[in-house]
Amino acid sequence: MLIIKTKRINLGGIALFPVIIINSKLSSERQKVLINHELIHIRQQIELLVLPFYIIYLFNYLVNRFKYKTHDEAYRNIIFEKEAFSQESNFEYLSKRSLWNFLKLV
Repeated sequence: MLIIKTKRINLGGIALFPVIIINSKLSSERQKVLINHELIHIRQQIELLVLPFYIIYLFNYLVNRFKYKTHDEAYRNIIFEKEAFSQESNFEYLSKRSLWNFLKLV
């Protein structure tokens, strides 16, 4: 896993298997939480063999965009994001997480 911290990103962070990119302008505590959030996405990507993760993610976002009308609501209601947001501050979560746990949020 490669974690890159940069000021050249206009969002908090992003996981593009096998790389996590984090905004270095954020506080160290926020960076720690975001890295955990993105590690949850990396686990999801591995479970789905990477490419299907991105296809499902995009499809879920597009469906949500019609359903919720705004980008923020559509984004926060992607099944993968629901899991990551709900557990991003739980630093023991990945060690106890069951396989395919995001499906509980469908």
